[in-house]
Amino acid sequence: MNKKILIKINKLYKEFDTDGVITKVLHEINFEIAQGSFVAIMGPSGSGKSTLMHILGFLDRPTSGQFLFKNEDTAKFNDEKLARLRNQEVGFVFQQFNLLPRTSVFDNVKLPLTYAKNMSNAQKNEAVKKAIEAVGLNNRINNLSNQLSGGEKQRVAIARALVNEPSVIFADEPTGNLDSKNGGQIMEILEKLNNNGKSIILVTHEKYTAEYAERIIFIKDGMIESDTAVKNRHRNGLIK
Repeated sequence: MNKKILIKINKLYKEFDTDGVITKVLHEINFEIAQGSFVAIMGPSGSGKSTLMHILGFLDRPTSGQFLFKNEDTAKFNDEKLARLRNQEVGFVFQQFNLLPRTSVFDNVKLPLTYAKNMSNAQKNEAVKKAIEAVGLNNRINNLSNQLSGGEKQRVAIARALVNEPSVIFADEPTGNLDSKNGGQIMEILEKLNNNGKSIILVTHEKYTAEYAERIIFIKDGMIESDTAVKNRHRNGLIK
C-alpha cells in the first residue's frame, strides 16, 4: 500500500539579501517525503540543512520553487495559516531544549495547547499526560525544568512537540548537547514514535544518529549530493 505524500519539494531555491549582498543558500532542491517516514537531512555546517528545515517547518519561505504540504501549495498560505500550521501540524525539537526555566514539566509540555480553543482544560491536561508518558517521564511530571538532566530536558521537549498530535516532528540536532548514552535514548524515543506512525524529519551532522532514519538526504553547498536508503539502521541501540 502506497503511503500518502506529506511533503513535495520541486526546484526549490533560497537566497538571503543582506544590504544588497545576495547569498545563495539552497539550489534546485527536489524530493518527496511520504507520511510516516523517518528522514535524516545531513550536511556540513553552512550546507543549508537548517535553512531547509526552517522552510519545511513553516518558519521561513523559499525564494522560488514549489513546496506542497499534504498536496497544498504553501505559496498560497497567508501568515495566519502558516502560524496555525506551525501550532497544529508540526512539532519542533531543538538542540538547546528551549524549555521555560523554573517551570514544571507539565506546564512546559502544555504550552503549545494555550490557544487550542477546540479543547477543554480537562482534554488539554489528558493530552499533556499522554505526551509525557510517551517519553517515559511520568515520575518527573511535577519537577521544574531546572531540576532535570540534559537527557530529561530533551524528553520534555519531545513531549511538548508531541502534545498537539502533529503530522510531522522536526528534530534539529536533538542529541547535540547530550552524551552518547542519553543521545541514544532520545533517538530510541524518536524511533518508537516513528514505529507508531509519526513522521520524523531529523537534521544532524552525526552519521550514527542519522542511521536511525530509513533514508538520508545529504546536502552540500546548498544542493542535494545524495538521497539514499539506510541499509544498516541503528535500532534500539543496535545495528540491524
